[in-house]
Amino acid sequence: MSELQEYTSKVARQAKAASRALGVATGNQKNNWLKKSAERIRERASHLIEENKKDLEKAPEYGQTDAQIDRLRLTEERLEGIAAALEEVALLPDPIGEVIGSNPRPNGLMVTQVRVPLGVVFFIYESRPNVTADAAALCVKSGNAVILRGGKEAFHSNIAIYKLLSETLKEEGLPEHAVQLVETTDREAVGHFLKMDEYIDVTIPRGGKSLIERVSSEATMPVIKHFDGVCHVYVDDSADLEMAKQILVNSKCHRTGVCNAAESFLVHSAIADKFLPIAGEALGEQGVEIRGDEKVRASIPAAIAASEEDYRTEYLALKISAKVVDTIDAAIEHINEYGSHHTDVIVTSDYAASRKFTGMIDSSAVIINASTRFNDGGEFGLGAEIGISTDKFHARGPCGLKELTSYKYIAYGNGQIR
Repeated sequence: MSELQEYTSKVARQAKAASRALGVATGNQKNNWLKKSAERIRERASHLIEENKKDLEKAPEYGQTDAQIDRLRLTEERLEGIAAALEEVALLPDPIGEVIGSNPRPNGLMVTQVRVPLGVVFFIYESRPNVTADAAALCVKSGNAVILRGGKEAFHSNIAIYKLLSETLKEEGLPEHAVQLVETTDREAVGHFLKMDEYIDVTIPRGGKSLIERVSSEATMPVIKHFDGVCHVYVDDSADLEMAKQILVNSKCHRTGVCNAAESFLVHSAIADKFLPIAGEALGEQGVEIRGDEKVRASIPAAIAASEEDYRTEYLALKISAKVVDTIDAAIEHINEYGSHHTDVIVTSDYAASRKFTGMIDSSAVIINASTRFNDGGEFGLGAEIGISTDKFHARGPCGLKELTSYKYIAYGNGQIR
């Protein structure tokens, strides 16, 4: 066995042992750990910023753009945000031990369905060091041990945050290996972990499409993931056009580089002549390039011709595809064909249209008269999320505490035999 194999095997075995101990930890222990970790982040802000500077200095070597470097940067304000996020998770109800349902049997047996942790989570992510704290918080609060594998561009920042979290785990009597960070940037380490289904219960990749494709193809355990965020805004013939404009601009421009940003919009032909010039002007003011069909280009002179591929593209930039459709059924068909089952919006004042849209669009979140940007754990009231899943098993949509759990049956008897 190679040195790398020995290391990854040791980390995985430690996580498995920690997950068993964590499964019986009390809610108070977990909450106290979260609160103490938040305090420690504030106390050691200057140290964390110094470690972060090491990553910022190396960022150009890794080809990081200005936007990526900004996402990497830690400031006192951002560290306060990380600390506050830990405290918010502490305020959430503990899902472990929740009785989902109970069924008293005629023979006196009481059968209950109880929420339990998944076990060990292998979490692979890129760039932002705040994700280290967020993921650890959600996993431990939901009773799961977690193996964190951050990107090399945030290595020093992630190590500093991880050591702080590990230190406070021991102080609260929780297993110190409940949170572990992979302390090597060797990409082969990921491959080793992905084969360890005897220790790791689920893998969650959070990053670019190539990362997620690699994890999906190599993992021997279940994967919670989404590949693309090709999100749509459909403007129905009964839509309030001012509302539609605001929703479209917010969906596309609030943050262009995120998975729940709109990448395409559809307009009913009955209102296309009125709405398209409004949309073209509003998006143009934000510097958005519109790629549309012939009808779109007739109403928006600045638009360029859209290709078939444009309608399947997640731009993550100031670009958007557009199309005119004759019916809501055509809109639904287009979205289910070209979308990525992530987030899709209808703007309408017709209840029947909204009901048809929500019933027939096969996406993790379908939204009526609001921005795509609301498909987010915090905005949905989950407190936080470890990622968004477009799968149908085991979880779908934003994955918060409950999505990091499973259940088992516990039956209570007093001597019954069959």
